[in-house]
Amino acid sequence: MINRYTLPEMGKIWSQENKYKTWWIVEREVCRVQAERGLVPDEDLKIIEDRADFEVDRILEIEEEVKHDVIAFLTNVSENIDDPASRHIHKGMTSSDLLDTALALQLRESGELILKKIKKLISVLEKRAEEFKHQLMIGRTHGIHAEPVTFGLKLLLWRDEISRHLDRFEKALKDVQVGQISGAVGTYQHLEPEVEEMTCRNLGLTPAPVSNQVIQRDRHAAFVSAIALLGASLGKIATEIRHLQRTEVLEAEEYFSKGQKGSSAMPHKRNPIKTERICGMARLLRGFTQTAMENVPLWHERDISHSSAERVILPDSCITVDFMLKETINVIDNLLVYPDNMKRNLNQTRGLIYSQEILLALVETGLTREDAYKMVQRNAMKSWNQGLDFRQLLLQDEDLLEHLPEEEINKHFNPDKILERVDYIFERYQEKAKDQ
Repeated sequence: MINRYTLPEMGKIWSQENKYKTWWIVEREVCRVQAERGLVPDEDLKIIEDRADFEVDRILEIEEEVKHDVIAFLTNVSENIDDPASRHIHKGMTSSDLLDTALALQLRESGELILKKIKKLISVLEKRAEEFKHQLMIGRTHGIHAEPVTFGLKLLLWRDEISRHLDRFEKALKDVQVGQISGAVGTYQHLEPEVEEMTCRNLGLTPAPVSNQVIQRDRHAAFVSAIALLGASLGKIATEIRHLQRTEVLEAEEYFSKGQKGSSAMPHKRNPIKTERICGMARLLRGFTQTAMENVPLWHERDISHSSAERVILPDSCITVDFMLKETINVIDNLLVYPDNMKRNLNQTRGLIYSQEILLALVETGLTREDAYKMVQRNAMKSWNQGLDFRQLLLQDEDLLEHLPEEEINKHFNPDKILERVDYIFERYQEKAKDQ
């Protein structure tokens, strides 16, 4: 179960206590800016800052009566100030000035935690890719043995993909760090635009260039979409590891700790529980994206159809992807890798993985591709159907030997060529990474 106790940092950001604390940070900053501009007396600002406080239970009690969370919050703060100075709080503002600006602060704080974990995952993938750069294994297309790859190359591919998510998420995070203090429909009718500019600057936010009653929800939809897309790639990595952990394959496996149990019924089970969990959570994130998109079209200057949905999808998106990143980092960092099983599976098809090598060698002798393909395929199918060694079948094919002698055939049953090209891929990628 994911909650504020399993993820204390992220959970704290989205707690009721921190939500109201963030609301007060925004309200207090507006009061300070108003005072700086001579619109709130200094003595009143001092009373506000000295006495302002809130109690979550009291806010919820007031909300039961007034059915409005911002009014309940402001009422409780005013109760604690207990002075006419409280009249300056929220002056000229609308609820969404407070809610959306405070939300930007929460999203920024959450996003920084997510960014930290994305970078950690990139580092772990890079380390393990280098570790297994030359570890040969079978590549699979359509789930069927294709040609050799290396496990390091698979890890490097994931590292490259997560790097793109880092760029996307940084852009999406920047786009939601926007605030507004512009009044009921965004016209500054009861506020000076300079109040918004100064407040946002002091909070480290960018003022919305244009707003109505709310920050426009395309920004939040892009943020949730970036999270969901990252989650999709985490699910992709998890799916591959689940396949590699299958008993018939067993080339890699989640770490199984001492005392861990895989099944209530079968004591021998070592199940891929973390990666299965990651795959399930990726589905949640994709669902949140649809809701975020539906929040973009609001009626006129604003309705609140987005509000109830966002109270679920924004905290849950951040908490879920944060947890998924934590789990993925743990899985990759502690992944058990079995080179002997990789070698066994590589040889399982008795040399068929070199069929293209032979095909191209025949073409180089002057045969048409069609004739060469037929010649190789008939031996490949015989090997496949009868469980015979592919190279031995080639060496017994008189027609083929007329074009390709035994020495030449043997030369092509060698993975060294693959490893040379893998070194090139790693070097090219590292050069590219330096320039980013």
